[in-house]
Amino acid sequence: MSGPLVSLGVLSVSVLLGEASRRAAARLPRRLLRMSLLEAASTFQLCCCSHELKLLGDTRQLAPPASLSITFIMTVVHVLTFRGASCNPCGVLEKFCRGGGSRAASVLLIACQFAAAFAARYFAACVWSLGLSDAHVTHRRFGFRCFDPFGGTVLEAAAAELVCAFVFQAAVVNAHKLDARLRVPYIAAVVTVLVYLGGGVSGAFFNPVLAFSVQFPCSGHTHLEYAFIYWLGPALGISSCILLLEKILPFLSGTRPIRADAHKPKTQ
Repeated sequence: MSGPLVSLGVLSVSVLLGEASRRAAARLPRRLLRMSLLEAASTFQLCCCSHELKLLGDTRQLAPPASLSITFIMTVVHVLTFRGASCNPCGVLEKFCRGGGSRAASVLLIACQFAAAFAARYFAACVWSLGLSDAHVTHRRFGFRCFDPFGGTVLEAAAAELVCAFVFQAAVVNAHKLDARLRVPYIAAVVTVLVYLGGGVSGAFFNPVLAFSVQFPCSGHTHLEYAFIYWLGPALGISSCILLLEKILPFLSGTRPIRADAHKPKTQ
């Protein structure tokens, strides 16, 4: 069977599993349990799809325009199906710092995200072990090994993650200025552009839990270096964006600050 068609099937199964888990979560009686399962299901979906997309990109089975088109489409699917899940520890910490959640609840949500990201590694390996496509067979032959996507130094990669996170946070904060029908395509377009521009430098994950699932198992650098790039970089990018938009610019212009959490799309 054609490799891209197999990958499309894997992406579809991942989304369906995530959606089934989200519907099950909606029936739970306690809100914290619902939120925890929602974060776990959505993070699992995001990581599983990213594993398959990374393999598809590494094997160069699609031309760059086709790969970017799939990235755009899958981002639209994720935004529309996540039902408020952030799938990002930075998002949970931001909400906690704004008084939107307790310390225990925030720790639980982040733990669920990392547990789902860890589970996604093994789900991807199980799928690849079936050898449904030539890419899967080759990947299985090499023991599912992957290599880092750096096109620069560790500092350059960290800077790329910082910039990507900054731009993405700014895009989300300003999405409310667009017509409601344009917000999801707008976010997807921003993600696609960032992947195109930053993918060759750092892989353009700008999400600590996604990088933990997809990038940390790869050889080429230590876990400490990966943590510096994919955890500290995005955290600094989001923090600097919030500082700029909510503190510095309002102070200089004498206007009221834009609350980053007040205008985030409800699908995020």
